[in-house]
Amino acid sequence: MNRILAAFSLRHEKEDFEVVIDSVEKGVVFSGTNLWILVFAIFIASLGLNVNSTAVVIGAMLVSPLMGPIMGLGLGMAINDLQLLKKAFFNYLFALLIGLVTSTVYFLLTPINDASSELLARTSPNIYDVLIALFGGLAGILAMSSKQKGNVIPGVAIATALMPPLCTAGYGIANWNLAYFTGALYLFVINTVFIALATLVTARFLHFPRKHLEDAHDEIVSNRIVWGVVLLTLVPSIYFGYDIVQQNRFRQRADQFVDNEAVFPNDYLLDKTIDGKAKTITLTYGGETIQEIVIEELRSKLGRYQLAGATLKIKQGFAIFSGSEEGDKKSQQINRVLNEKEMELKALKEKVAATEAEEKDRVAAIDAEKELGKQIFDELKAQYPSISSCSVQRVSSNTGSEQIPVWNAIITSTSKLKQPDRNRIEEFLKARVNTQQMVLSFDIAIDSTTR
Repeated sequence: MNRILAAFSLRHEKEDFEVVIDSVEKGVVFSGTNLWILVFAIFIASLGLNVNSTAVVIGAMLVSPLMGPIMGLGLGMAINDLQLLKKAFFNYLFALLIGLVTSTVYFLLTPINDASSELLARTSPNIYDVLIALFGGLAGILAMSSKQKGNVIPGVAIATALMPPLCTAGYGIANWNLAYFTGALYLFVINTVFIALATLVTARFLHFPRKHLEDAHDEIVSNRIVWGVVLLTLVPSIYFGYDIVQQNRFRQRADQFVDNEAVFPNDYLLDKTIDGKAKTITLTYGGETIQEIVIEELRSKLGRYQLAGATLKIKQGFAIFSGSEEGDKKSQQINRVLNEKEMELKALKEKVAATEAEEKDRVAAIDAEKELGKQIFDELKAQYPSISSCSVQRVSSNTGSEQIPVWNAIITSTSKLKQPDRNRIEEFLKARVNTQQMVLSFDIAIDSTTR
């Protein structure tokens, strides 16, 4: 047990407190190189969000120096260093202002105004973003407090994603979209507060030397302010996180409901839209008209899938797509799919018809050969009474790349036919079936009564 506890011990790897504090103070200030790097990182992140490139966004987060003043805020509160706290706070506000201005200018100038998936991902923060920021901040300050720093700080910058929400807030300003601006700025504040909180808690845990305030009441007020800000930031994120979980559960249940219940024999499900926030399921069908009584029966099954409060909308026919550009595209897509299916069906019918025709021809050919064999037998029997049976059949012989028709004939007689008779029979058969390719064999029938 002691060995396990020793493995988690930080005592032997702790960096000198003065070295850590000095390192944090150097990262707080935005001037000269740090300021230009911040501006360039904002441009890189804005470009990545604009063209929906995850790799570019990650690159911007690696370059970004925003972690400096945020960790300075946390450490300043942890050790009661008011000078460090003020410096970190003003530099944080300065970085925030530079980020908003730079990203707003970029999105005002860029010709691409669509909200990409990378951009939209930063507009709906929730409790999971809180946890990411908290654990990322813990890893960051712990690495800085250790002699084995490694590459943790860049990893924390990527995980907590400080730069993208700041640029998304700039996009919201440039496009006068208040929802994008507030959502993205709230995510940036979440990351700030909980990275700073993680820094504060870790610094206190590692017993960084604290500067006690002259007035004990001021220290109490300071702690209350810190935890008040934490709670104000945490509570909305819990609500948003709960809402996301509920929406995800609704989508899962709705998918199960559609797969199991919303299947009709003579109809095709052309489109399915599930809105977890509005609690609506919209299904679009093509094919036969679905009767209202059937739709009502389908709605009555929603409760089985814990969707009792959901709204089920059924759209039918091609008329629902007319009157809009999106509708025309869907109509064209449906027509194209139906034409392809019609062509496939036509090809299958033609194949079946061809197969049936071939089978009929084969049966007819067999019947014709049987009739021909009967006629030949009657004609040979009249000339040679000893002949008891005659079998004539056409086969194919492969010679290289060609197939040559060959006739096989088997003559059975009660007595042995002389060679001249055999030759005449062979010539007769060749003339009768109009071929020069003839394989002829003669057999003698054995009378069972003479055995």
